[in-house]
Amino acid sequence: MKKNFKKLAAAGLVAVMSVSLLAGCGGSKEEGGSASSGGKTELTFGIWDENQRPAMEAMVEAYEKEHEDVTIEIQLTPYKGGEYWTKLEAAATGGKAPDVFWLNVLHLDSYVEGGILADLTDAVAASDINDSFPEALVNNYVRDGVNYAVPKDFDTNALWYNKEIFDKANVEYPTDDMTYEDLLAKAEELQAAGLDDGVYPFACPVDFQTWYYQTVYANGGYILNEDKTETGYTDPKTMEGIQCWIDFIDKGLSPSAASLAETSADAMFEGNQLAMNFAGSYMVPEYAGNDAIADKIDCVEIPTFNGVEDNCINGLGYAVYEGSKNKDAAIEFAIWLGSAEAQKIQGETGVVISARSDAQEYFAKANEAYNLAAYTNHSEEAYPLPVCSVAAELYDMEANYLKQAYSGELTLADACAQLKEEADALLAK
Repeated sequence: MKKNFKKLAAAGLVAVMSVSLLAGCGGSKEEGGSASSGGKTELTFGIWDENQRPAMEAMVEAYEKEHEDVTIEIQLTPYKGGEYWTKLEAAATGGKAPDVFWLNVLHLDSYVEGGILADLTDAVAASDINDSFPEALVNNYVRDGVNYAVPKDFDTNALWYNKEIFDKANVEYPTDDMTYEDLLAKAEELQAAGLDDGVYPFACPVDFQTWYYQTVYANGGYILNEDKTETGYTDPKTMEGIQCWIDFIDKGLSPSAASLAETSADAMFEGNQLAMNFAGSYMVPEYAGNDAIADKIDCVEIPTFNGVEDNCINGLGYAVYEGSKNKDAAIEFAIWLGSAEAQKIQGETGVVISARSDAQEYFAKANEAYNLAAYTNHSEEAYPLPVCSVAAELYDMEANYLKQAYSGELTLADACAQLKEEADALLAK
């Protein structure tokens, strides 16, 4: 395993951290981040979101009540700036990572290569996970037939709108059955009605998960081929799925790419500067908690593109540290986190959509002021994000080139041609 960690570090995925930080991450003085004290097994649980801490605490409390021989310490490290991953990777290299920790698909391949993740295949097979979760979410964490995480939650996207802006413009609200063409027509109708200065019908940032991947896949395009050896940026169907959002900017229906780089689409929507905005389900707590907009917004399903349901799905999983001193107990806890009981506790908080099929309904029920079923109505048809061991580098490269296309510095064809050449070379390394 140490050889694999060295490979991970050589790839630039593990930062050099101080000894004190390494010790602090594990929450224990023993290697593996867990210990046994007073006859009890002590586990550490790594998370990154303060908004979800209450749900995680409630789940831990329920588990400890059922397993009196186990105590679990939650360790929260902020996600911002990559701090969570930097600390996790450094701790794993030092043998002190949390026993169970949040993992996203973006990091899965590099962590598998690095030997950080425990094999959960047998434990998953012995549970009801394969029968109780959408197949796509379970498979998100499978590589070469090995399960490396239990699905925790997922996020999809919805179209949010500001009723006050629509009312003032005398334009009918969006509906669940809209198409891309309907969205474009709605934006043009708002524009023609005359919006206040600084207010736009919509926003089109260079955002892969919430904007252009959705239309790329619905249009039959692709980002990575099946064996992850080549990109599809120059495929005409891929470029059409990107160009449709550039068209919004060119028509003045969206702020410029430069403006959106300075002030995010979410910030503009929360500032009453957008009539409509795409947003992931993870934004619901923030929108609902913003008194400036909470009472005048709602959401509908993402419009279809070329008649195809048009949504990307992403999410988190519960992984187990391969170097845990209490790996069996950690695996048992991780599997329980996917149980009906645990997923219900999480779902009823309304912070995220529980991944388990029979628990997805709790997200919408937790805040009935909004049409939150828009996020789950077609989740089975959503497209998973394209991932590989160099996904983070690929996404950054993609953003750098597409920003030039969105701003008009390059044509989309030229940007995609240059992007494909550089991206394919990265995949070939």
